[in-house]
Amino acid sequence: MVLKNCSSCGNSLGKNTNNLKHKNTIKMKSLKELYRIGTGPSSSHTMGPRKAAELFLEKHPSAKSFKVILYGSLAATGKGHLTDVAIIDTLQPRGTVELEWRSDIFLPFHPNGMTFKAYDYEGKEMDEWTIYSIGGGALAEEGDQSHVETKDVYSMSSMTQILEWCERTGKTYWEYVKECEDSDIWDYLAEVWKTMQNSIERGLNAEGVLPGALHLRRKAAAYNVKASGYTRSLRSRGLIFSYALAVSEENAAGGEIVTAPTCGSCGVMPAVLYHLQKSRDFTDTRILRALATGGLIGNIVKHRASISGAEVGCQGEVGVACSMAAAAANQLFGGSPAQIEYAAEMALEHHLGMTCDPVCGLVQIPCIERNAFAAARALDANIFSTFSDGIHRISFDHVVQVMKQTGHDLPSLYKETSQGGLALDYEPM
Repeated sequence: MVLKNCSSCGNSLGKNTNNLKHKNTIKMKSLKELYRIGTGPSSSHTMGPRKAAELFLEKHPSAKSFKVILYGSLAATGKGHLTDVAIIDTLQPRGTVELEWRSDIFLPFHPNGMTFKAYDYEGKEMDEWTIYSIGGGALAEEGDQSHVETKDVYSMSSMTQILEWCERTGKTYWEYVKECEDSDIWDYLAEVWKTMQNSIERGLNAEGVLPGALHLRRKAAAYNVKASGYTRSLRSRGLIFSYALAVSEENAAGGEIVTAPTCGSCGVMPAVLYHLQKSRDFTDTRILRALATGGLIGNIVKHRASISGAEVGCQGEVGVACSMAAAAANQLFGGSPAQIEYAAEMALEHHLGMTCDPVCGLVQIPCIERNAFAAARALDANIFSTFSDGIHRISFDHVVQVMKQTGHDLPSLYKETSQGGLALDYEPM
């Protein structure tokens, strides 16, 4: 629950000035579109381009050769994110592939643009298709006649509306998911949860150096072992770190993970849920409901703003992951709908302005450590909200709008180009 206006200026604090209660023309896709099972290191730079190449190949199975032009952020950090590998591995079995990297061109619709061209045996162009990887492995076309759109599932896409629905019906967020999704959503979330657990356990057992020019050594196993030597509170924090590191390191190594909401932020949700199930004996049923609630949070941001680091910076990736995990944790601990909304709001608010500046274009520095810190921060947001009654001044919807505007105001060099921030002038060892 939020207080509605500011006594000094009269502006709405709890419900933003666009009045989401009465202006909700946006509908949302299934959580299956948010939680995607696949291989790292990047949902927008690896999973999305691979899927786009598969779709283009299905459309032109008789093509002899292909040309793919990568624009903006895809071109700037594509090699570090294995964009070229994803596209070539998909198309090359059918014909030759030429890649053109145009990091100097940012298409207006989205920074992650790519144009596919197919040629026949005589070298004549058969077709041209421009598609955008908009974050979390999702694709979009510019214009109204999109061929990659899936059906809308949720009629409400603002937290304000959904919170009011919860208060009116006495139900909570996962029950809204249940009402909107097909019945197989629980089987899908069970597969998601199993994949998350597997990625943690593989990561905890893996040691050595991650691929790429940074020669970054895996830390998850060491953190997990060291955690056992501390007192209870420090042990808990060390375990959270180790679980988030495990998944993020698996992602960096190209292992199988779940976008939550992206590959670059895939360690936060699994770490929090795995830790809480291990330490508190929560059943799988309750974990799946928490996944549903966290997914709803991520879905709202995805549809009302962005989860693409190339569009809004890392606040849209790690910040949103932290918000999802905070909401999921708060539900597990019996939080009211208002307290869950507050936990999600805090977690996102305190990531506002976070840049996306991957060193050497790799999803390693600062991405991996950010997952660990965000997992711990998610639990802090949960605890802070639990101490409250859920009443606060700034609504989750307002923070989402601020995040979107902040992302647009960030210079492009801070949005997954490796041309600014931590990535600037860094020389690998």
